[in-house]
Parts: sequence; structure tokens; C-alpha cells
Amino acid sequence: MKIIGPLMAEHRVIERMIAAMVLQTEQMASRGQADTDLLAVAIDFLRSYADRTHHGKEEDILFRELVREDLSPALRSAIDGLVREHNIARGRVTALIAAREQYQQGKTEAFKDVIVSLRDILAFYPQHIVREERDVFNPCLDYLTDAEQEAMLAEFREFDRTVIHEKYLKITEQVEARGRGA
Repeated sequence: MKIIGPLMAEHRVIERMIAAMVLQTEQMASRGQADTDLLAVAIDFLRSYADRTHHGKEEDILFRELVREDLSPALRSAIDGLVREHNIARGRVTALIAAREQYQQGKTEAFKDVIVSLRDILAFYPQHIVREERDVFNPCLDYLTDAEQEAMLAEFREFDRTVIHEKYLKITEQVEARGRGA
């Protein structure tokens, strides 16, 4: 299997979630009311799946290995650009989290911020995915041997196992902190 196979499969899942969230966002906008439970699910997806799992594999494994190669300036620049975009996405999710919290606290003016944050995120991901696949995924195959790809695929599998444990350890710690009144 090529190294880009699992990453592209993750893109298809992200695209499905983004498409579903576009519809949900427009429904919230037309109702004038945020669905905070749905927002919690979307935030968890964006943080755990799109960022920690997917972007984590890209940054911590694929990009780490690629930058060790004698890359073309275009590919090196594309990787740097994608890392910057990952940071932009993190910032947008953080803004959504803040807007959701404000809205939950009864600050109705935060509704606009929820919708703006969602629309920013939902507009970002389709373009980002196109850039990843066009500018990095396909060109990177010219730089990686089959053996290097197989080693990274094994690292991907281990990475995925680790992420699930990190997520639920964090959830446990949050519940424990709530119980202590923190």
C-alpha cells in the first residue's frame, strides 16, 4: 500500500463530516440558535480526528520523513505551507470552542461568532485537502521507497493506537478534575 492511501481515506471521512456540518450550520443560522451538543461533537471530530489523528500523522511521520530527503523547493514549500495551515485550522477550532462556551453561558451575541467560526472552518478544509493531495501526497511518492512507505505505514498504525488512549486518558482526567471541583 502507498503511504498516501490511509491519509486520503481520512480525507474522505473529513469531507463527509464537513459536508454534513455545512448543512447543520445553515440550519442553525436559519433558526438563529446554535446546537451546542452538535458543536461539541464537531469540535471533538475536528480536534481528535482531523487534527490529532490526521494532521498528526502528516506532521509527526510523513512530513518528518520527507524533510530528510533532498526535496524540490516546491515540495518543501508546500509542506511548510501545510504545516502553517494546520496551525490556522487549530486557531479556528479554538475560536469555535470559545464562541460555543460564550453562547452556552447565555451570551447570545456569541451566536454570530459560532456561525462565523464554523463557516471559516468549513471553507478551509476542502481547499486544504486539495492542496495536500495535489501538492504533497502525489509528489512525495517520487521521494519514498516502498520500504520507507511500509515503515511509515507501520508507524501510522501505532500512532492511531496511541491517539485513542491519549484521548480517553484526557477525558478521564477532565472528569476527575470536575469531581474535585477544579
